[in-house]
Amino acid sequence: MTWVQLTDVAVALGERVVVRGISGAVGEGELVVIVGPNGAGKTTLLRAIAGLIEPRSGAIRVLGHDPVRAPRRVIAQSLAYLPQRYELAFPFAVEEVVLLGRYARQRGLGIASDDDLEASASAMAACDVAHLARRRFDELSGGEARRVIVAQALCQGARCLLLDEPTAGLDPAHARGIFAMLRAQCDAGAAAIVVTHDLDLALRHGGSMWLLAEGELAARGAPADVLATAETEAAFGLSIHVGALPSGARFAVPA
Repeated sequence: MTWVQLTDVAVALGERVVVRGISGAVGEGELVVIVGPNGAGKTTLLRAIAGLIEPRSGAIRVLGHDPVRAPRRVIAQSLAYLPQRYELAFPFAVEEVVLLGRYARQRGLGIASDDDLEASASAMAACDVAHLARRRFDELSGGEARRVIVAQALCQGARCLLLDEPTAGLDPAHARGIFAMLRAQCDAGAAAIVVTHDLDLALRHGGSMWLLAEGELAARGAPADVLATAETEAAFGLSIHVGALPSGARFAVPA
């Protein structure tokens, strides 16, 4: 089943076309990693899929819905979006921040149900922030806050996750843990589209890789294959070495 469908999508910010000619599909169980240099259009593309920017041309569908025109509650029940930057104006506790992800599934006064509390506890455990539940969000370190926001997206219960640099600012163990959690979510039937600069984690956990360069989809396929292309070397200005550890696990480093 196709959950996200892009057809010849172009997106502009003001008069400047940032993304052009993007077509592709993401289905159940897929973990797509989007990589590329700074300014390639990765965040813009993700925001367009989330329905926060209307494409200049082409079409985007999320489970058959136009994400710009469909009611936000309908989209939020199917799709969770983690932005690159996240700010809160009030001193919420961590558990309250995570529960904000349940708004699309709440009715009436928005009082948390047993299902909401169970989803919140499960998401906090998956992102290793359960021990921070009573802490104020604005007192957390950058890495801790990032894991809380990933937990909020997970708590939403959406079938498709859009994550913009979810491991930015995380230590290696937690960064690996977040990607392992996403891989497990996809293996259980979810789908995820992840923008990342961590090529090693993208290689280890991604099912497919999209390389964006100058607003265009320059290459796509299995991560190891994409990282070995001339397009990747041209985009980053250096070649990427893909090797294997004694355990057999593959890794990627700049050559």
